[in-house]
Amino acid sequence: MFIGKIKGNIVSTHKNEYLKGHKLLSVQPIDLKGNFIGRKDYIAIDLVDAGVGDIVLIVQEGDAVQQVLGHNKAPVNTIVIAVVDDIDIGISKK
Repeated sequence: MFIGKIKGNIVSTHKNEYLKGHKLLSVQPIDLKGNFIGRKDYIAIDLVDAGVGDIVLIVQEGDAVQQVLGHNKAPVNTIVIAVVDDIDIGISKK
């Protein structure tokens, strides 16, 4: 699981029949300050209506994706499971 920022939409003329009706997004991991980390973008299926510029929570694990989709027929490994409203890092003082 990681936090990422949506960089764009993926448009495809041909799509697996189990992905029809689902939006595909390009997402890149970010750190807790919102800075991009790494150079790799991921393609994620979107079920929470995220958009370009949104900070999102990404799951990248087949079994979790299958549970969210309710089947194992789609070739999906990465899914947007939440739009992040705020990140608050608490620092404990001792």
